[in-house]
Amino acid sequence: MATHCVKLSKFFKITGIRHQSKQNRGKSFASSAPTSEARQLEALTVLLHGTCSQKCRRALHARLAVAGAIRDTSIVMGLVERYLSLGKPAPAASLFAGVYRGRPTVYSLNLAVRCFSDHGFHRELLDLYRELCAFGSDNFTFSPVIKACTAVSCLRLGRELHCRVLRTGHGGNVGVQTALLDMYAKAGQIDVSRRVFDGIVQRDLISWNAMVSGYSLNGCFLEAIEELKEMQQGGMRLNASTLVGIIGMCGGFEAKDVGSSLHAVAMKYGAIADESLTSAFISMYSAFDDLSSSRLVFDLQPVKDLVSFNSMIAAYMQHCNWKEAFEVFRLMQCAGLGPNLVTVVSVLPSCNDFFGINQGESVHGMIIKFGLAEQVSVASALVSMYSKLGKLDSAVLLFCYFTEKNNLMWNSMISGYLVNNQWSMALDSFCKMQIEGVTPDATAIINAISGCRHTKDLHMAKSIHAYAVRSRFESNQSVMNALLAMYADCGDISTSYTLFQKMEVQMLISWNTMISGFAEIGDSEASLMLFCQMCHDEVQFDLVTLISVISSLSGSEDATVGESVHSLAIKSGCNSDVSLTNALISMYTNCGIVEAGQQLFDSCCFANTITYNALMSGYRKNNVSEKILPLFYQMVKNDVKPNLVTLLNLLPVCQSQLQGKSIHSYAVRNFTRLETPLFTSAMGMYSRFNNIEYCSKIFSLVGERNIILWNTFLSACVQCKQADMVVDYFKHMLFINVKPDAVTILALISACSQLGDADFAACVTAVILQRGFSAKILVLNALIDMHSRCGSISFARELFDSSAEKDSVTWGAMINAYSMHGNGEAALDLFSTMIDSGVDPDDITFVSVLSACSHSGLVEQGRTLFKSLQADYGITPRMEHYACMVDLLGRTGHLDEAYDIVRSMPSRPSDNLLESLLGACRFHGNSKIGESVGKLLIESEHGKSRSYVMLSNIYASAGKWSDCEELRSDMEAKGLRKDVGVSLIGMT
Repeated sequence: MATHCVKLSKFFKITGIRHQSKQNRGKSFASSAPTSEARQLEALTVLLHGTCSQKCRRALHARLAVAGAIRDTSIVMGLVERYLSLGKPAPAASLFAGVYRGRPTVYSLNLAVRCFSDHGFHRELLDLYRELCAFGSDNFTFSPVIKACTAVSCLRLGRELHCRVLRTGHGGNVGVQTALLDMYAKAGQIDVSRRVFDGIVQRDLISWNAMVSGYSLNGCFLEAIEELKEMQQGGMRLNASTLVGIIGMCGGFEAKDVGSSLHAVAMKYGAIADESLTSAFISMYSAFDDLSSSRLVFDLQPVKDLVSFNSMIAAYMQHCNWKEAFEVFRLMQCAGLGPNLVTVVSVLPSCNDFFGINQGESVHGMIIKFGLAEQVSVASALVSMYSKLGKLDSAVLLFCYFTEKNNLMWNSMISGYLVNNQWSMALDSFCKMQIEGVTPDATAIINAISGCRHTKDLHMAKSIHAYAVRSRFESNQSVMNALLAMYADCGDISTSYTLFQKMEVQMLISWNTMISGFAEIGDSEASLMLFCQMCHDEVQFDLVTLISVISSLSGSEDATVGESVHSLAIKSGCNSDVSLTNALISMYTNCGIVEAGQQLFDSCCFANTITYNALMSGYRKNNVSEKILPLFYQMVKNDVKPNLVTLLNLLPVCQSQLQGKSIHSYAVRNFTRLETPLFTSAMGMYSRFNNIEYCSKIFSLVGERNIILWNTFLSACVQCKQADMVVDYFKHMLFINVKPDAVTILALISACSQLGDADFAACVTAVILQRGFSAKILVLNALIDMHSRCGSISFARELFDSSAEKDSVTWGAMINAYSMHGNGEAALDLFSTMIDSGVDPDDITFVSVLSACSHSGLVEQGRTLFKSLQADYGITPRMEHYACMVDLLGRTGHLDEAYDIVRSMPSRPSDNLLESLLGACRFHGNSKIGESVGKLLIESEHGKSRSYVMLSNIYASAGKWSDCEELRSDMEAKGLRKDVGVSLIGMT
């Protein structure tokens, strides 16, 4: 740069160019033998064009001004061009306007306009033209100025130019008309474009292409095709520019036949070799789901450029053909072509969706090699890739390394946190983004809303809503729909509905969000109301709508409505979708119509894992558990892979511990990450088989234990009669600051009931009172039962009397307490008080009061209560009620009546009931009824010796020794032995 300045200084000292008049300079340049001054001026012009340094350029500008050469057109335009090439439009405009402020020639104005247009400074061009347009314009001026209006979307100035063109008589120039046609088309005014096109007398290929492109740009597919036909009829030879726009529309309009015809036309006119057409055809066939044709077009291209490779990679990626996309990427490398931004942004998703971290890191290395790592779009794609691969630390490192972060980069990082369930970090990033001066866009707001949906942070949700309102995103449908879903997920469905009502445009997704929101909280009435309103407003429902409505129906009273929705689904043609079938199976089984759910399942051609799970869950809910395992075997036979929900349906119905272990082992082998529900269900299964050892092992293997796991383990200890373990683990909970809840306290109370220690019961009660759990009605009911089992009937009554709120369980617990202590009169008095207070007894309360009558021998009262069970309260007697009455009548010697009850029962009597009656027959010496009951018991039992011994004793008491011997022989033949008695005396 210093050398250039020295040479320039010496040059001016030697030459000493003086200012000449315009006329003299004109003569000088017009002469056949240029003067020395003209040659020196020409040398300066050459030097000007070769000057790259801004300092030298300014010095040269100053020297030229001093020498008087600054008014020469070639010198002025040389300076203007150099300023523009270095991205300095303002000095260029100032220079030109300053030089020609007097009155620039149209020729010089055209040169300047063309120069600004070539360098892409369209706004500056328009500013310059506004300042100097009064000095005249011609055809060469109007075309670039109109194109500038098109580039900056300045339709108002474009219309003014159109008027000026018509006034000045340049409206017949085909170049100007073509520029106007293109401007109106890109502004969306295709009708005006057509009128301009119709006014062109001598249409050339450029004007035809502009009209076809305008139709394509505005989605006028049929009009573009007609224009193409008219071109051919007019003898115009089509080229790539003519076809590329229409080819791009074929995919959107699913016009495969038209696309094939255009392909043939391109081959006919020899335009197929054009690189832009190759990429367009690849994309077109990809839109038709015809990747083989896309690949054929790609393979037939003799020389493949980067755009063609990118198009083929994008086509494969759109169809999730990750492996093929990467193979094309390798071919591109073998062809010696380096990737660009489009390439790497297209290829990176294949790493997180198919290949994995090793391939992703390799692509990352290639990106660094080709110098693309500093590009924000590439860095954002890398952050997204590492996040989706679970390498959140690498994503954060890349994000922090990048200094200039825009919306795209922040959005990628926030999405990365969301993908890795780091909801709080996503929300923190949303706040930091604003602190660093980056204004969140719609995507960032939607991501933040998604974070609030998972954290259930209603305060933060309202803050984001307020920000969206302040930032004028209320008109953005995606943001508003995300807000609807957020409030619904945060449990504030009323705010969600209010927001929905205020929306100017309620799209289908908005209706679906509200319908599913009410369905999730079980408000089927509101879901149906919205569905009816939606149909009334003539908003066409879709599959999601039907599934949401169906999922809201769960009660038996909803069955009729569910059948109507099912009929609507059949009429609309949606019933073939497996997701809808799954929802219908769940709906019918939830409504208690298991047969309908079974029929739907049998008619489903493509039953998937969710289909099997829906029917299994229906079986469980309707107590048809015996059908679950055969359905599971059918599932395995049909190669349908079970998931976590399947195992959760299987574990509670396992018929043996071996089955449970097998299911547990399957989960350990096949699931990389075991969820809390599986741990709790497995512990529940093992506790059913009294295996507290396995429950302890599962509990110890869990790293992060939440309160649900603690409660499940404590409940397992209670079920396995390990009360001491419950107490020890409860102490450990308090020691490590795990906050117990009501379920924890109930498990502790149950353990205390098993221990039967009144002093310890008092300590537990003190802890419960201290921690404020006594206000919960469930805990109070359990405390009443605990103290009654520990012998503190008086304290149990104090707790009962102190309770301000009493439900049927509270009354039943106190009645049962009196029953256990043999105080039948007190139990009956309390039962009468319960009826007088307006609380209707349930079936469990009747079991308690009938048991009290049995223990106290209150036959008449028991008979009256048993009759009122169904007559007055509509409760169908269960096995427990029959057992209480048989026990009452057996104890008091009313054996004939007790046997009549057994024979009138709607179902087979239980073994315990028959044993109770058989014992009463032996006690009262009634061998006739005893023999009948004993035979029923022996026929029903398999492998138990107790029933044989009891009947044998009855035969012996009645002197029927032959029957006694025959029974004992039968017992020996079956390999049954009498249980050996055990005495606790003398045992430690």
